[in-house]
Amino acid sequence: MEIADYLKSLSVEGRLLAAEAERAGPGSSVPTCPGWQMRHLLRHTGMVHRWAAAFVTEGHTAYHPDGGEPDLDGGALLDWFRAGHHHLVEALAAAPADLDCWTFMPAPSPLAFWARRQLHETAVHRADAESALGGALTRVGTEHALDGIDELLTGFHARPRSRVRTDVPRTLRVRALGADADVDGSTGRGAGGGIGAGLDSGADAVWTVRLSAEPPKAIREQVLHDVPPAECELSGTAEGIYLTLWNRLPLSAVTLTGDRTVARLWTDNSAVTWN
Repeated sequence: MEIADYLKSLSVEGRLLAAEAERAGPGSSVPTCPGWQMRHLLRHTGMVHRWAAAFVTEGHTAYHPDGGEPDLDGGALLDWFRAGHHHLVEALAAAPADLDCWTFMPAPSPLAFWARRQLHETAVHRADAESALGGALTRVGTEHALDGIDELLTGFHARPRSRVRTDVPRTLRVRALGADADVDGSTGRGAGGGIGAGLDSGADAVWTVRLSAEPPKAIREQVLHDVPPAECELSGTAEGIYLTLWNRLPLSAVTLTGDRTVARLWTDNSAVTWN
């Protein structure tokens, strides 16, 4: 995905999140975030948006703490969230290509890092907001989903903070089936997916994740044929894999073959927390 694609999708995802939050109401429970109500989701995501925007606009080259969550509710909280989301999108759009600021995962540039990270942060929390209403989730385009799978497996969980550990080495395979077959690439209800970068026609996007007492090591492979079997494989649409690995859909949303305990090792320990 290009930076312009990230920003277009980030704009859409934030507006969808706010609209769903308004429909559900601040006191509605968020099933995908146990213990949270919608007000907690808005405060958290809005805080992250402002925290990220500060690196972009103020050029902090070392870690800078967030500003905390506001004591707001109802319409005032929604207005605050929308303003912060708009500010983030505008800040990223106006930032120079050679932006220099702190990041916490490898990326082609700091601007690419923050655009990517805030898209997936917002998209996952948009799914949280929609879960409060119990209806169908807005579709995630294939290119978007593949990018998010890659960020999670090769970025987030490559860091020392990952809690996905096991004393007995295990192997998990993640397979997005025919990931480039849908060429729409748009985001929205009923929209199709995009073309996975670099994939040949009909190819699956495959990641092999080696689990051990160290942080997971994930390698992305692009294949038209079967790879050697793993102890456990999760396969499905790119969208289904994306939301399942982020624990926004249950394991039943994808096809699981092999040892289920390996998949449970992931789902039980992979939650990304703020602190």
